[in-house]
Amino acid sequence: MAFWQPQPSTKATGLESVRARYDAMFARFGALASFAVVPGSLGPVAGEWHKASEDGRVLLYFHGGGFVAGSPESHRGLVAKLVEASGVSAFVPRYRLSPENPFPAPVRDGLDAYRGLIAKGIAPGSILLAGDEAGGGLAFAVALAARNAGLERPAGVAALSPWADLALSGMAVLGNRGSDPLLSWEQLFMCARHYLKKANPCDPYASPAFAGLKDFAPVMVHAGATEILRDDASKLGDRAAEAGVSVSVEIYDGMGHLFQADPKLNEAKVSLARLGQFIRSRTAVLVD
Repeated sequence: MAFWQPQPSTKATGLESVRARYDAMFARFGALASFAVVPGSLGPVAGEWHKASEDGRVLLYFHGGGFVAGSPESHRGLVAKLVEASGVSAFVPRYRLSPENPFPAPVRDGLDAYRGLIAKGIAPGSILLAGDEAGGGLAFAVALAARNAGLERPAGVAALSPWADLALSGMAVLGNRGSDPLLSWEQLFMCARHYLKKANPCDPYASPAFAGLKDFAPVMVHAGATEILRDDASKLGDRAAEAGVSVSVEIYDGMGHLFQADPKLNEAKVSLARLGQFIRSRTAVLVD
């Protein structure tokens, strides 16, 4: 797959090195769409709005970056693709990053953003939580926190190549290390160490792959077959199925981490179309 060129083989796992690797990955997300991107906030959480429509539907999107990197700005191109595919406006929170703000700070920020949308009069059934990599796991963690706080559940939860097992217990973490040029066990271990500090990596708010998903909203998860996070997607699907939750997990043969960023790939077009239809159909139900 020509789009994802292997990075130089390095085991450097210092924080600045890890952040530089993420910055290089984010640079591939592409340009913005034609709709407006404006700063905003939900309660105490700042972020950016991608304005596609004013029909009351919102995609609450959490960016990836191993909980140590990334921002609303770094993910503008990727979020724009989902907004274009769905026709639904998005808000991308500027959640706090580690090591300065370790677990559970991002979960609290995400829950505050969800509460902020509800406070603005947006029906929970018109809000869909989504994210990529660490943000994909965070979307599930925020949905879990909302459920346990007694809040009405969102319309759905979607994730692209989610990192949902910070214990790094999936077989693909090592089995796919030769086919995933973007992520490595060493990189994720460093990120988990900064994020968790002394917290249990199997805590369901840190690793939703170990959570019970009873009473969850419908779930859609996409990942590539050759990436080291492949099994995280499968584990989330297993937890949803065990709880009787409507779930679709799609593992794309021959595809790597966040393959949706490559506009030339037919698989990227299919995945984005499927995700867009999921976002649109789930949030459309309760829109007047």
